[in-house]
Amino acid sequence: MQHFSNNNDNQPLSKFELMLKTNSVYFFDSNEFEEIILFYVDSGKFSLAKKALHLGLSQHPTSVSLQLIQVELLILDENLDKAEKILDRLQEIEPSNEDIYIQKATIFSKRGKHNLAVDNLKTALIYADDDAEILSMIGMEYLFLEDFDTARFNFAKSLDVEYENYSSLYNVIYCFDMMKKHDEAIDYLKNYIEKEPYSEIAWHQLGRQYYIVYDYQKALEAFEYSILIDEEFIGAHLEKAKTLEELGHYEEAIQFYHKTMELDTPTSFAYLRIGKCYEKLNSVRDAIDFYNKTVNEDPLLDKGWLALTDIYISNKNYHKALFYINKALGIDEENNLYWHKFAEINLKLNLFEEAARAYYKCIGLHDDRIEVYLALSDVLHFLGEFHESIRVLLDARESYKDEPEITYRLAGLHFLVQKEKEGLFFFEKSLKSDIDFLSVASEIFPTMMDIESVKLLIEKFQD
Repeated sequence: MQHFSNNNDNQPLSKFELMLKTNSVYFFDSNEFEEIILFYVDSGKFSLAKKALHLGLSQHPTSVSLQLIQVELLILDENLDKAEKILDRLQEIEPSNEDIYIQKATIFSKRGKHNLAVDNLKTALIYADDDAEILSMIGMEYLFLEDFDTARFNFAKSLDVEYENYSSLYNVIYCFDMMKKHDEAIDYLKNYIEKEPYSEIAWHQLGRQYYIVYDYQKALEAFEYSILIDEEFIGAHLEKAKTLEELGHYEEAIQFYHKTMELDTPTSFAYLRIGKCYEKLNSVRDAIDFYNKTVNEDPLLDKGWLALTDIYISNKNYHKALFYINKALGIDEENNLYWHKFAEINLKLNLFEEAARAYYKCIGLHDDRIEVYLALSDVLHFLGEFHESIRVLLDARESYKDEPEITYRLAGLHFLVQKEKEGLFFFEKSLKSDIDFLSVASEIFPTMMDIESVKLLIEKFQD
């Protein structure tokens, strides 16, 4: 597109803006109007674009190109019905104009009618000189339909027409990813690289695929080729650092994470990964330093607060761990993992009511793992809330039936609340299920083993 200079009064843009200032009316041909309108659209000056369009259509009411621009602006304003009526009229005038079918496809796509969008784009292909963009648009419609194989086919055809269309290359690989066909993606990229050996994007994507299938050595080689082609390709440096980390080369990984920050502004992700590397190297002070840099860079990155939580748990500094897990919960209070850690930390600090609250929260968030129910039951047992502990275990039993860890606890708790009949019922179920678990149960409920009826049941099952 032509870019105008306001300093040259012979340019259509300067002439148009002078006309607006003087309230005069000048004549422009339709191509000049098209250039003026597109300039304003590209500049984000839509009100001026609409003024130019209005004047253009008043001077050239039959111009198809200006009416197609009108359609684009109507679509931007979500005025789809009016845009469609104009396109229907234009189709009667110029039935072989591919832009009409492209704009119709855009409207159908916005309405969620992706098959009709594809039909119109296929019609546009019949009349188009440049197939690459339309094939790519067809690919996008199939992505909306989640038909990833057909989408991939169209993106690949687009790439055959325009081999350096990296947007289509990314989309081809995205489709392979969605179908979990990573080996096919690797083969495709190898064939692409045979024709374009100096494509840093293709080498980078090949490295990503090797990384996904855990072939870290080949991934490393691919990222190194990408960096050789473009030394300032941040993505390749970042992926190489991640790969080195997976290979256990933590010191070298740190160097490449630092390299990404030299090439661009520091990121919380890079700080976090450097911290993880230092933690693997048992350099706790450095790890904490970079985790703090992580949360300073992005205070809303809950993974940074979680990293600080975990490192302080590892070092048995539970008060600081509690402070940081609260930070993570402040960002994402619907995260089961965070509530589970919150519970564990509070248990270490003997804050049992808070631990119970956290386990209740986990269950409320549909964390139905048996260990959550058991932990909550044990905390309630410790707090002397025997009936509530029984209720929790009965809820767990709906999912886990007669798991001995549940039934032994139900037996012991029923004895504690003086319900011997129910206690014996669950104790017998427990012995039938797993008599070897009896030693664990005796540690949790030592007084239960002194009950005569319990002793008789044990003798019965041990004979």
